[in-house]
Amino acid sequence: TVAAHGAREALVCDAERLDYASLDVRVERCARGLAALGVRPGDRVALFAGNHLDCIVALLAIVRSGGLCVPIGIRQSKTELAYILRQSGSRVLIFDAASTSRVPEAVDMPSVEHLIVCDGVADRDALSFERLAERGDDRALPVPAEDDTAFLMYTSGTTGFPKGAMLSHIGFWHTLRHYQLAFGYRFGDRGLLAIPASHISGLLACVYAMFSVGGCVVVEREFNARRTLELIERERITATIFVPSIYNLLLRCADFERFDLSSHWRIGHFGGAPMPEATVAALAARLPSLELLNGYGATETSSAATLMPVGEGPAHADSIGKPVPLATVRIMDGDGREVATGESGELWISGPGVIRGYWNDPEADARSFVDGAWRSGDIGCVDSDGYVRLLDRIKDMINRAGYKIYSVEVENALNAHPAVIECAVVPHADPVLGERVHAFVSVRDGDAGEPDALVDALRRHCAERLADYKVPDFITIETGPLTRNANGKLQKSVYRERVGGG
Repeated sequence: TVAAHGAREALVCDAERLDYASLDVRVERCARGLAALGVRPGDRVALFAGNHLDCIVALLAIVRSGGLCVPIGIRQSKTELAYILRQSGSRVLIFDAASTSRVPEAVDMPSVEHLIVCDGVADRDALSFERLAERGDDRALPVPAEDDTAFLMYTSGTTGFPKGAMLSHIGFWHTLRHYQLAFGYRFGDRGLLAIPASHISGLLACVYAMFSVGGCVVVEREFNARRTLELIERERITATIFVPSIYNLLLRCADFERFDLSSHWRIGHFGGAPMPEATVAALAARLPSLELLNGYGATETSSAATLMPVGEGPAHADSIGKPVPLATVRIMDGDGREVATGESGELWISGPGVIRGYWNDPEADARSFVDGAWRSGDIGCVDSDGYVRLLDRIKDMINRAGYKIYSVEVENALNAHPAVIECAVVPHADPVLGERVHAFVSVRDGDAGEPDALVDALRRHCAERLADYKVPDFITIETGPLTRNANGKLQKSVYRERVGGG
């Protein structure tokens, strides 16, 4: 892309604008600085940074240096960050100044040899991003093989610990081709990065998707509905990727009608769940030229495993699209046998986008993969025309505005509080975010005297151990034991029914 379109605008963030040639120079200098620090092929370099220009440069430079990039969302707690750094064995940590307070102490990240601060100045000893770029030399940078791991992205784990998915260069390439073919991305498109670049969808469906066609990435540091509308209008954005709740929040802006959006906004991608019918109708009425296109995938599938082709969304509003080229989606029963067309079962996905496994976690590999196919844990079906429908989740997971939360993570944190006997975490339906986190907590009689104070204490306790979006929105104190079936298994269905979570 640099060779073909060096003078074209590549990246916009706040007041700064970079063309491809200028971006390439920054990436090269940063990559050579990392190599001069001793980063060698396969070394893990963690990036704990929000959406800003330095973050995008670092993402590209780590891979160019030969390092294995470990992007980490800035909403992770210090405890979660420390675990990922230890489990990955990261040698370098790049963090932005705004996140300094959550950088662990050296004793909690023993493999980290170098700290680098970007997008500001840190109040602790760290090499600045500018000084890093000055350290480079003329050494040759490695050229990766297509099957080499490029990114190590951590996903929530059913055991309460995140797993490092190993994503390859060739898997990324296939996903980019899928977006080009299904959505018709083309030279000159402009994508808005309003979801984290540390997330597989932000990284692939926006950043790399735009760069792969010579488009421009417009970076929004933090989502704000009105500011997002202003950016879409001012920067003439052609493509977005949001969770359904964000589209709904945009529609709720009082002066939505005053923005000029229809003349350029062409693709509105969203993921996983179907868009609420009311949101689809409202967007169609106000933005008739906007194509709303669903898709489904995960970190383990290098983002998209299914996509809705342009023009087919309205006729298949309850579908998550068709399997992308070279991907296979099979519907399997509980015994691992493929079911008949139209019947429901677990989605097993295979193809070049599927990861080879998790970093140093053979037990997770054994649970999640069968003969190269990834077991999604989601229930769905495929009709006779090949459209996939997502029906339910096997995994006990909460989807809060696109952020996936495994209940066991929250339960593990709550159970560490001395007042808690046991707890059950379930989804609480929400019209804007989709789902919120609701915890039912059984406590000792003597600890339930002031329930409001206890709820506040439990929230603070969780906030010290979990990302902010995982902290329970609702906590119901139960003075008796939680409901169990005859086999002693906790009956979460009882609590889902109580809160309307399904």
